[in-house]
Amino acid sequence: MFGLGLPEILLILVIALLIFGAAKLPEIGRALGKALSEFKKGTQEFTGKSDAEGTE
Repeated sequence: MFGLGLPEILLILVIALLIFGAAKLPEIGRALGKALSEFKKGTQEFTGKSDAEGTE
């Protein structure tokens, strides 16, 4: 995953905790999760439509 190991991920989480605070991190995590989910859905729909067009 982008060449990130456990130490790098922990460092990013600690920096995020310092910048945003403990109260905001769950909200940021939820928003990021929703955004990734929507992106994944859109990507799957796009690839599904382009595959269907190619078979005709």
